[in-house]
Amino acid sequence: MNISLTGRHIELTESIKEYIHASLSSMEKYNLDIISASVVIAKQERHRGISLEYTLNIAGKNTVIIKQKDDDLYAAADLATDRTQKALRRLSDKLNDHRNESINTAKNEAADSDLKQAQEAIEDEIVPLELDLYKPREVADVLDELKEGNKQFEIFIDIDGKTRVLYKRSDGKFGLY
Repeated sequence: MNISLTGRHIELTESIKEYIHASLSSMEKYNLDIISASVVIAKQERHRGISLEYTLNIAGKNTVIIKQKDDDLYAAADLATDRTQKALRRLSDKLNDHRNESINTAKNEAADSDLKQAQEAIEDEIVPLELDLYKPREVADVLDELKEGNKQFEIFIDIDGKTRVLYKRSDGKFGLY
């Protein structure tokens, strides 16, 4: 990245130059191809403040221009750096989130998934079962079937048309919902 520092009506000391270089180097983490960065620092005579302008030229994208005014040079640099990083983060997220993936990439990601976990998830799956309720039944008839068989419970429709559950309790008696 080519960096150009310009001072208007202000002398740029080594500490200011190092501070600006450090703030610009923090923008490389967004993996954008920043071709050049131009920083103009100007002292405002009328308003008695500092104006700082970042101009970043990004390959294949628009130019990012951030202007910031403040009374303190370092405060203006910090605010401009924060705003520039926010703009670069938005641009980087836009480029990374909206990329098209090829079918081979999707296949590789699917192959990398843990098949054992997928198999365990299938084993724990609950499959709904439709009940065959033909006609209303007497509680006594269902009780006799439950005593003869090895089922723990029976779901049925009683004479009043209510869905009921007859079940074996742990004490050997039967319960009815």
